[in-house]
Amino acid sequence: MTTPLSRRTALQAAGATAVAAGLTGPTATAAQAGGGPDSRPRLVTYPRPATMPTNTGFQVRVRSAPHGSWQTLDIYRPQLEEIDATTGAGKVHDSSMAYFDFEGSAEIEVTYLRGGATKARVRPDALGITPRLRGDTLRFTLDEPRDVVVQINDEVFDALHLLTNRVEHHAPSPDDPDVLYFGPGVHTVTGGVLTVPSGRTVYLAGGAVLTAQVRFKDVENAGLAGHGVLCDNPGGAVLGEGSRNIRIEDVIILNPAGYAGTFGECENVRVTRARAFSSKGNGDGFDVFSSTGVTFDGCFLRTSDDCVAIYCHRWDYYGDTRDITVRNCTLWADVAHPVNVGTHGNTDAPETIENLLIQNTDILDHREPQMNYQGCIALNPGDSNLIRNVRIEDVRIEDFRWGQVIYLKVMFNTKYNTSVGRGIQDVYVKNLRYTGTRANPSLLLGYDAQHAIDNVTFENLIINGVVVADSMKKPAWYSTTDEIQWFSNEHVTNLRFLTTAEAEAAATS
Repeated sequence: MTTPLSRRTALQAAGATAVAAGLTGPTATAAQAGGGPDSRPRLVTYPRPATMPTNTGFQVRVRSAPHGSWQTLDIYRPQLEEIDATTGAGKVHDSSMAYFDFEGSAEIEVTYLRGGATKARVRPDALGITPRLRGDTLRFTLDEPRDVVVQINDEVFDALHLLTNRVEHHAPSPDDPDVLYFGPGVHTVTGGVLTVPSGRTVYLAGGAVLTAQVRFKDVENAGLAGHGVLCDNPGGAVLGEGSRNIRIEDVIILNPAGYAGTFGECENVRVTRARAFSSKGNGDGFDVFSSTGVTFDGCFLRTSDDCVAIYCHRWDYYGDTRDITVRNCTLWADVAHPVNVGTHGNTDAPETIENLLIQNTDILDHREPQMNYQGCIALNPGDSNLIRNVRIEDVRIEDFRWGQVIYLKVMFNTKYNTSVGRGIQDVYVKNLRYTGTRANPSLLLGYDAQHAIDNVTFENLIINGVVVADSMKKPAWYSTTDEIQWFSNEHVTNLRFLTTAEAEAAATS
C-alpha cells in the first residue's frame, strides 16, 4: 500500500521552493460579521508580497457597507500592450490591479493619486454603477462580487482593475494529501513547471504568488484553485494536454510568457472566474485546440492577443472541437479579438468546430488595426475547418477603439492556413447590443459557392438603440445591412434580421 504524500512531501516531489516571504503585513486581514462565536468574516484582504511590483496611480480602500472599518488594499502591477499601427512596435504600459473577498455589500473608495480627475467610470457599463466623484476620490458599492475596471478621465491603460471573490469558508487544509498547497508569499518551482498528478489540486491561498506554469498532462480529476496569483509563468500560465475533468477556479494570472491557458485534446474542462492580464506577443487568454466540453464561466480577461480562441488541429493536437461555452465573462482585447474561432485546422483530414455558445458576456474593448484580424466575435474558418451550430446570446459590446462588431469570413489566410475553410453554418445571434461610434463595418464573407456561409439569423440586434430587422423602415432597394453599414457578399445565404416578436411568431407557426 502506498502512503499518500503529505503536503510537505508533495511540494518537494513537485520541486517547489518558497521564496523568503517578504510580506508587507499579516497573512490576511478579515473584518468580522457581528455577534456570536459563529461569526464569519465579511471582508478579507491580502497583503502583496514585497518583492512583487506595484503601481502608484491609485490608493484603494474598502469596507463592509455601510459602516465597517476601512482597509487599504495592496496594488499589483499588470502590464498591458499597445500596438503602433504605423511601425508595428508594441509599447508596454503599467497598470493597476487589486483584489479582495467579501460577503454582503462592500463600499470601495478609489483615489487617483496623479490628480486632475474630472470624470470616473466603472465598467462594465451594464452593471449600472455610477460612482460618486469628489475631487480625485470616488466611491461606489458592490452588492456581490464583481470584476470591474475603474477609469479616470477615459485613461485606457492607467486604470484600476478591481477583482473580487466570495469569502472562502471551506478552503483546503495545507495537510490535505490531495492538495499541493501554496501559502502567502512568492513561490518558485524547479524547472519552472509544476506538473499536477491525477486526483490532485493545486491551491494558491490569498496572498500567494506562484511563478511557474501549472501543467495537466495525460491526467484526470485534477485542478487549480484559490485566491492567489500566477505570475511571470514561462511558456504560459496553465497547460492542459490529453487530460479530462480539469477544474480551474478563481486564480489571477499576471504577465505570463505565453497564453494564460492552453487546452489541447482535453475533455470536460471548466474554468470558473479565472482572471488574466498579458502584454507579451501572442499573449492570448485561453486557447482551445481539438477539445470537447470546455466551459469558461465568469472570467475576466484583458490580453495582448485574443481573449478566447477556439481552434482544431495545431502543433501536436488533432481532432474536432465541440461543446465549447463562454458565458458570464468580461473581455478586453488590447490586441486582436475578444473571441476568435476557426483559424487553425487540419487540411489533410478536415475537422469541425461545432456547438459553440457565447452567452451573457460584456466586451469592453477591441483594438486591431489589421482588417483581417478584426471582430469582437470572429468566426473565421481556415485550414478546411467547418464551423457550425453557433449561438451568441445576450452579448453587450461597449464602444471599442478599433475593429468590427462581428466578422464572419470563410478564409484562406496564407500566413496561417494551407487551405480555405469549408464554411460556416447555422449561426443564431440573439440580443447582441453595440453602443458606440468607432466600429468599422462588420463583414460577412463567404469564400465562394462551395465554401459559403449559410443560415445566419440575428434576433433583436440593437445598434445604438435601434433594433435592426429586415422589416425596418428603409428604401426598398436597400439591404438591411446597408442601414447599419455592414456588408455581406453573394456567398452568404439565408441571412435574416428579426425582431423578437417576429422570431417568436416564426417559432410557433
